[in-house]
Amino acid sequence: MPHNPTAWWRNAAIYQVYPRSFADGDGDGTGDLAGVRARLPYLAGLGVEALWFTPWYVSPLVDGGYDVADYRAIDPAFGTLAEAEKLIAEARQLGLRTIVDVVPNHISDEHPWFKAALAAPPGSPERELFHFRPGRGPGGEEPPNNWRGEFGGVPWTRTTNADGTPGDWYLHLFTPGQPDVNWAHPRVRQEHEDILRFWFDRGAAGVRIDSAALLAKDPDLPDFEVGKDPHPFVDRDELHDIYRSWRAIADEYDGVLIGELWLPDAERFARYLRNDELHTAFNFSLMSCPWDPALLRESIDTTLASHADVGAPATWVLCNHDITRTVTRYGRAGDTGFSFAGKRFGTPSDIALGTRRARAAALLTLALPGAVYLYQGEERGLPEADVPRDRITDPMHERSGGVDPGRDGCRVPLPWEGTEPPYGFGGADTWLPQPADWAPYTVEQQDADPASMLNLYRTALRLRRELLDAGPTGLTWLEAPAGVLAFTRSDGLVCAVNLAAEPVPLPAHTAVLLSSAPVESADEGGLLPPDTAVWLRN
Repeated sequence: MPHNPTAWWRNAAIYQVYPRSFADGDGDGTGDLAGVRARLPYLAGLGVEALWFTPWYVSPLVDGGYDVADYRAIDPAFGTLAEAEKLIAEARQLGLRTIVDVVPNHISDEHPWFKAALAAPPGSPERELFHFRPGRGPGGEEPPNNWRGEFGGVPWTRTTNADGTPGDWYLHLFTPGQPDVNWAHPRVRQEHEDILRFWFDRGAAGVRIDSAALLAKDPDLPDFEVGKDPHPFVDRDELHDIYRSWRAIADEYDGVLIGELWLPDAERFARYLRNDELHTAFNFSLMSCPWDPALLRESIDTTLASHADVGAPATWVLCNHDITRTVTRYGRAGDTGFSFAGKRFGTPSDIALGTRRARAAALLTLALPGAVYLYQGEERGLPEADVPRDRITDPMHERSGGVDPGRDGCRVPLPWEGTEPPYGFGGADTWLPQPADWAPYTVEQQDADPASMLNLYRTALRLRRELLDAGPTGLTWLEAPAGVLAFTRSDGLVCAVNLAAEPVPLPAHTAVLLSSAPVESADEGGLLPPDTAVWLRN
């Protein structure tokens, strides 16, 4: 089925909910579905069209829920399946669609499939659902190949046979608690197709696909050789057949498939967005860019061009549950882009500068053609939290040898009201500690401030919806001073962002619609201050 040019997902503003940290309905310090249901009016009032929930399934939470033990049940810490169904229905009544997260590359080591595989002997049918291999070297003491894990370290763990002797190794590109499943096995394909139907039957409007480029592996599991084509486990051609079968199912329900694809090659990326594969995919290019006009423009141009080739909408992301929060990232000296390798303890950040840039970046991304994703807390300008080492739960920290703080800093429970922890979140002892200086980031305080980040997002999302209702949007770059990005859209909106060190004249306009910071002398043509974005009517 061809891409629908008027489909909701082409231009939607989608809000990412990390359930463990959004709102706590039962007071135990962990976010849950009851907490989300109570805050649905807040989300509807923000002006987004859909909610994406990170995994809420039964899980030992070795990796924040991305180690799934049962896709057809909600983890008791979050609620019940019946409550998830109510949440989906209640959100829809408020105009909010629901997107669920599916993790097809791996499952939890507590999943019944893997328990059965460990209990079965080498070479058994149960083990064919995974990647079990004998080790190399004397006695099989060395891992089966030289691959590196996505969190660093060796992605192989050796098993123990029933008689207590060392056994085969199993592959886990992430933690040992997340064994990779074998996508060459028909039972794996059938199970995941059934999971899609299960959630579409319960009212989900879409599915976000975790680590979407990693599922297929070279059946020989050869050593990785840099530069060798094709890669043994990233972006293999076999993936496209998998996603074509998923697309056929999604089309039965008028559902949407959204891939998490970390691929540097724009052309390879776009192949997943052909008419019979995924509807959209996360575009991480802009998020990874430093606060630099040339690099940002290059990212925008490359993204729009590659998506146009396959008729798919671009998506724009500034942050998510894996990424250093935007305010902190943009406040750093030097490279303000994002890379996993560059994240370390003690990196200083100018939060005031980062906040100013994050406000400008919000207007930039919300003005670009396509869909936009907003991570919970970004609409209030939350900075990255410094989580004490003894409270860190993210396995990335341990697997980095303790040099990477991991991702917990962007996953700290949200503040809602009051002047001290838990800020109306729920239980006093939240599962990750909240900073003592987060009162300015509560909804209570930002509601009362017309210039707050929250009210900036509310206004921008409202204007964006009104403009989109007027028709499709294209983008044309305008001539602008050095250090300035300026473009006009076919609906008449002009967006300008000043990344230079000095104020610059505003582009020609008839009205100022919105600015991320006060605009100087607007009545006289106007000056745009540094690190500021503005929306104009031409």
